Amino acid sequence: MKIHEEFHGEIGRTEKESTPWWPTPAHPGDQAPNVIVVLLDDTGFAQLGCYGSDMATPNIDRLAANGLRYTNFHVTPLCSPTRAALLTGRNHHEVGMRSLSNFSSGYPNLRGQVSHHASTVAEVLRDDGYTTFAVGKWHLCSMENASAAGPYDQWPCQRGFDRFYGFMEGETDQFHPELVYDNHHVEAPAGPEDGYHLTEDLVDHAIGFIHDTVSIRPDRPFFLYLALGAMHAPHQAPAEYLEKYRGRYDEGWDVARDAWFARQVEMGLVPADTELAPRNPGVEPWDSLPEAHRALAARLQEAFAGFLEHTDAQIGRLVDALAGLDRLDDTMIVFLSDNGASQEGGPFGVMHEMKYFNFIVETPEEAIERLDDIGGPHSHTNYPWGWAQAGNTPFKWYKQNTHEGGVHVPLIVHWPAAIPDGGELRHQFHHVNDVVPTIYEAAGVTPPEVYRGLEQLPVTGTPMNYSFGDPDAPDRKTVQYFEMMGHRAIYADGWKAVTRHQSGTPFEDDDWELYHLAEDRSECRNLAAEQPERLAQLVERWWEEAAEHGVLPLDDRMIELFGTRYRERSPHRPDRHYTYYPPMSPLPGQAAPTLSGSWDMRATVDRPAGAGGVIYASGTENSGLSLFVQDDRLVFDYNCFGDHGVVVSERPVAAGPSVIGMDFRREGRGATATLVIDDVPAGSVELPFAMFMMSSIGPSVGYDHGSAVSERYEAPFPFEGDLRRVDIQLVRPKASEAAEEAAADERSAMSRQ
Repeated sequence: MKIHEEFHGEIGRTEKESTPWWPTPAHPGDQAPNVIVVLLDDTGFAQLGCYGSDMATPNIDRLAANGLRYTNFHVTPLCSPTRAALLTGRNHHEVGMRSLSNFSSGYPNLRGQVSHHASTVAEVLRDDGYTTFAVGKWHLCSMENASAAGPYDQWPCQRGFDRFYGFMEGETDQFHPELVYDNHHVEAPAGPEDGYHLTEDLVDHAIGFIHDTVSIRPDRPFFLYLALGAMHAPHQAPAEYLEKYRGRYDEGWDVARDAWFARQVEMGLVPADTELAPRNPGVEPWDSLPEAHRALAARLQEAFAGFLEHTDAQIGRLVDALAGLDRLDDTMIVFLSDNGASQEGGPFGVMHEMKYFNFIVETPEEAIERLDDIGGPHSHTNYPWGWAQAGNTPFKWYKQNTHEGGVHVPLIVHWPAAIPDGGELRHQFHHVNDVVPTIYEAAGVTPPEVYRGLEQLPVTGTPMNYSFGDPDAPDRKTVQYFEMMGHRAIYADGWKAVTRHQSGTPFEDDDWELYHLAEDRSECRNLAAEQPERLAQLVERWWEEAAEHGVLPLDDRMIELFGTRYRERSPHRPDRHYTYYPPMSPLPGQAAPTLSGSWDMRATVDRPAGAGGVIYASGTENSGLSLFVQDDRLVFDYNCFGDHGVVVSERPVAAGPSVIGMDFRREGRGATATLVIDDVPAGSVELPFAMFMMSSIGPSVGYDHGSAVSERYEAPFPFEGDLRRVDIQLVRPKASEAAEEAAADERSAMSRQ
């Protein structure tokens, strides 16, 4: 018999004539440290206490005091691309994540998932003997593949992590999250009325995973990727943390920004001659704002601060757990943010972040009617541009932009065994793709050139280990390009060329700026007119880097890419028909795209008299829609950011078998929803506005998971009868639109030939 596995013994005719042999399990060696990467979302350069703010982050500050703070560290301007670079050690375009994982443009630089030609740090470390855990936000899987139907090849457990607990989308409700445990959906273990908050739950699981491995295999190092939902909107925290900041920010963003900048200069985080960037367009002087604007903006910043301090407390619990296991000194902790502070709250801030994506301007005068809801489960808030720019002090612009405000973030490295003199600063330029090479060098691991039969892209990051013991070491990272939705920049030897692109503007018409970052950290002195030759050289270098790292073709689309691709062998069939058979797990991003047009829904039920419950619900108490039976009547509730459009059927739903549902017809900005019982209309409601982005919480069939969409019931309100199936048929576009869509499909098919 041919032996296919490795075997170094001898096989004779009997055991007595044979020599056994056991393989030695992979192990990186006793020198290999445990590694924890803690990733915050949407956190600017100035928002931590140890980076200048007055927000309380004592546990993160403790890591900084015993580790290194990097003052010149950069990321991509958006979450999924940063995560792709962070976990692979390569640039985000070359691994297929030009933008969000929600999108797939048909080009290699945006597949909505990380190429299998780019092994993750978890895959490499696991094969070398590490045990690996991912906890928190993933957002590296195409959303149409994030359901219980899979495929699972881009889920955490298939990209190198032994265990996973968290959520798949870009954000989730902190009190009513949409959770996945390993490869299956789970409900949150409790609700806000029980004291539940997602960040605490995530850290509980992170500590539990570590305890499991240290208890059974103390010899085996672990890698933990803890990607918290904080500080992404919604900014939600327990009430006691919100209360701590009441009135703290009544003086406004100008006063706070000046104070934070002064602390940064005092701490040495920026050179003493750094200028504070001027206010971004749309950021008004605080004292010029009407009273309602100031009241709303201050309360929204209080919610962010309370959320941050609560997050810091949970990070402290993790660090204390490591110390209790006597593992803190031998663990390399890398702490960073995925991009700068978010501009997605608009000029005033929002009670509900999804209003921003629906281009709805909510006036402060309207929003302050619910001021006391801010930060709790009855809100989905994000703060205004003024507080976002304060969070990015001393820089200009925000998340999504390639100016420093979008890409310059905190980085702390804590590793007492290798960094004995903590509390120092490091000023070398580095980028997020440098984190993985740093881990590999620390662990003594060499990434494979071929992984599972696939040739691997080169790891393009630069290890930072050289800087650990030498604050004056020359930069080893001398060039890095940036690109996001047409915004572009390139850093080279202390100089930076950058352009802020306006969607739809020809790329050749973009206005490039030139800054000497070595002397002008905050991009205040544009030297483009004074040094046109240097600028031209840098722009040309950008195109060279773009060609080398897969940036092309340039594409400035964003929200337009949310459109569904209808095709065979996908969740979105060409006939646009969806059939759901309960019981089933909730549906995240691959559900029927009912927000993009008109549709019909029919539920085949058999119920006794009096039986009620939810047929289909999507969203949360802050925005969503729900079709349900109550008191023998069919009810539809369209919750448009707290404004409920409700219709109750004119006649009861008969006991026994029936087919019930509704027809939803978009008409301009609004829509009409008509209830249908056994093919007969049973009442309708006119909706003045029909949402096209509604919630990060997906639909559920046969119950309402999470918080209740409708005020007419308490979740989950499961259907009490026999709900056999729910059919959704999207209404095809008009003939002219269908012809254009068919032409586009044909062009796409031809491009693949």
